Amino acid sequence: MATTAKSVADVCRDAREAFHVLARLDREAKDGCLRDLAGRIDGRVHEILEANGADVAVGREEGLNEALLDRLTLNEERIADMSAGVREIAALPDPVGEIVESWTLPNGLEVAKRRAPIGVIGIVYEARPNVTIDAAALCLKSGNAVVLRGSSAAETSNALLAGLVTESLLEAGLPAAAVSLLMGGGHEQLRELAEQEDLVDLIIPRGGDGLKRALKQSAKVPVMYAAAGNCHVYVHEDADLEMARRIAFNAKVQRPGVCNAAETLLVHRNVAAELLPALLEELNSAGVELVGDHEARASAGSTSVGEASAEDWDTEYHGLKMAVGVVGSLGDAVAHINTHGTGHSDAIVTASPGAADEFTEGVDSAAVYVNASTRFTDGYEFGMGAEIGNSTQKLHARGPIGLRELTSVKYVVHGQGQVRE
Repeated sequence: MATTAKSVADVCRDAREAFHVLARLDREAKDGCLRDLAGRIDGRVHEILEANGADVAVGREEGLNEALLDRLTLNEERIADMSAGVREIAALPDPVGEIVESWTLPNGLEVAKRRAPIGVIGIVYEARPNVTIDAAALCLKSGNAVVLRGSSAAETSNALLAGLVTESLLEAGLPAAAVSLLMGGGHEQLRELAEQEDLVDLIIPRGGDGLKRALKQSAKVPVMYAAAGNCHVYVHEDADLEMARRIAFNAKVQRPGVCNAAETLLVHRNVAAELLPALLEELNSAGVELVGDHEARASAGSTSVGEASAEDWDTEYHGLKMAVGVVGSLGDAVAHINTHGTGHSDAIVTASPGAADEFTEGVDSAAVYVNASTRFTDGYEFGMGAEIGNSTQKLHARGPIGLRELTSVKYVVHGQGQVRE
């Protein structure tokens, strides 16, 4: 494991050398290393909890908000999820070398479009120590070397987890620089990483707007943003209202500090008076602060709902707050989502296949749900083992960034002596 005892350029240079080894590895070697890593995680739960507890204690002293503390915190269940994710990644098909398509030209040349590793990937993330393991496992399986740059808030946790990865790499006879961790640096370190255009092929940031702004100012390396999530649940006029209640509550409350939690509830005018009093009371009882437009507040019954500001419709709260709006049509809901959403995850609750199709075709988001919670936008939930984050961009990758999203392609062409006239 490389750390900031070396310069950022030296860490990236070593990662580039490690990539040339990883790119040629067969599946058995990669999967064996991953299974070893999963076992090490399971065997070191107490140490992981102790290291993470130190980070959480410092975070509380420094006044981190509850959403960040939630992302920072590991418990036995989350650690078990990490090791399970690593095993699931090991069990997935190896994307490297997969033939996407192939054809034969009239001149007899046989063309194959194959998946290939991207190279050296920089992952920059805030608070979430599980990303250390997820990123290492996904990059290793997809044949990429990775340079990790976590936040100071999770420094002790990240160091321990990255150390486990190093142990597994060395046990497998693989270069430790395949997974490198930058530690202890500030904004200058981030700028240096973003300028390594000859050594780093892609940077994926997973964090807030401040991190993204910093990268946009300095990055010479291509960046794929794991974006924010201002997500919506829309209840259509023909919805099963009990289903709508369960979906809206889950999407907001199940884990409110994550990017696929719903921030806005939109309800068709024809069912607002029937649905909202009980649903808003339930949300309020769970600690959700509610703000809404005039019609939502008028339909709220005895539950207190504040007046939504213009900023509320554009805000990712990262916590127990929700904006509620009443719309006159499905088209109004789609227009609202496309205007105020971030293109992450949005859901409709409806009994109509036609309404579902209109919603899924009209909403311009990476994940669009029919009669299900937005909380499922996740690499693990999608059967991808884990994810680096969720991309709302449209070039290269969109949605959960998993194994295939960490590959590019190369064209392999076989001939029998053909030359171009």
